[in-house]
Amino acid sequence: MKKFLIIQAIIFLIFPCSAIGATVEGGVTKSGAVTGSRVIDSTTKQPVANASIIFPQLQYKTFTNAEGAFQIGATINGPTVMSVEKEGYRQYSLTVNKDSASKPLVVSIQKSNADDISIASEMMHLGDNTYSKNSANSGDFKISAAGPFYTKTFLMAATALNRTNYLVIGSIIGIDTAMARAMGQNNVKNSFSSPPEVFFNGNKIAEIHLNGDGQRIKIPQNLIKPGEKNEITLKTGKNLMQTAYTDYDDIEIMNISIFSE
Repeated sequence: MKKFLIIQAIIFLIFPCSAIGATVEGGVTKSGAVTGSRVIDSTTKQPVANASIIFPQLQYKTFTNAEGAFQIGATINGPTVMSVEKEGYRQYSLTVNKDSASKPLVVSIQKSNADDISIASEMMHLGDNTYSKNSANSGDFKISAAGPFYTKTFLMAATALNRTNYLVIGSIIGIDTAMARAMGQNNVKNSFSSPPEVFFNGNKIAEIHLNGDGQRIKIPQNLIKPGEKNEITLKTGKNLMQTAYTDYDDIEIMNISIFSE
């Protein structure tokens, strides 16, 4: 029997940060006294200047100053994806809401290494553009669906097998599985969808049942082709209560990468 990972991360989307001065680091919150929102290096704890702070769904972008400080000038109502980008650092995103965005955030980002691969850094929408207002985060959808799946080929280093490799999804919203409904992530009453599926070189390696940030999927070593082109595919789920036609679950994804450790 083939084995694959079931991802159930619910970081931030279900339990948004509410403590004043919370530190955001790899999807985990830590309390600490801070004077304002800023971006720091995860190792040195020093401020990161000129980092981009992007809210793609709100079409809003700002930058950190020399002290790594930033202010959010956009109006945030419901859960919204925030992406932090800086050359030489790994892509990082998290889901904030009105409450968490109104309090100081210290976002800790990690320097990239030579084998890290950026698969996609833009927000993408998978599905069929047909969804209920009760669907998870449907009010935040701003772009049209590119279809029910996303595929990308990329070159992995010849030394890829010398490290442990993870497929990392920065943020994912819109999932309407039974588990997501049970956790209160959507208000859909009479239906639910199958989970999004993740494939690596044609092999299913994970299902994603919950919305969340920083979802890490370990890539089996035996599936990796070192020094060659590899392929990932993400497929959105389907409404399991609709049998007359195929009704795809509409989801949005931000930041897809491969990190090696």
